[in-house]
Amino acid sequence: MKLKKEFLSHNSDGEAYLIPAAGAGFSGMVKGNKTLGVILDLLKEDTTEEAIAAAMCERFDVPKETVGKDVSRVIAELRKIGALE
Repeated sequence: MKLKKEFLSHNSDGEAYLIPAAGAGFSGMVKGNKTLGVILDLLKEDTTEEAIAAAMCERFDVPKETVGKDVSRVIAELRKIGALE
């Protein structure tokens, strides 16, 4: 899975933004923290939920269970708005 090309991500001052372009089928903007930014960056390439969780564990000192739940929640929301291939 990866972000659809119709969605643009941007990180600024510790905040992450996901902005739909024309034809995305979603109108609005997603705003989150730097954790969301890392997930969005990882989704620029084809990856899996497990690979994202593993990368997050390497980057942050957080228990694997916590990371797995957070990644699953973010992925579910991105699927809901149609941002993933």
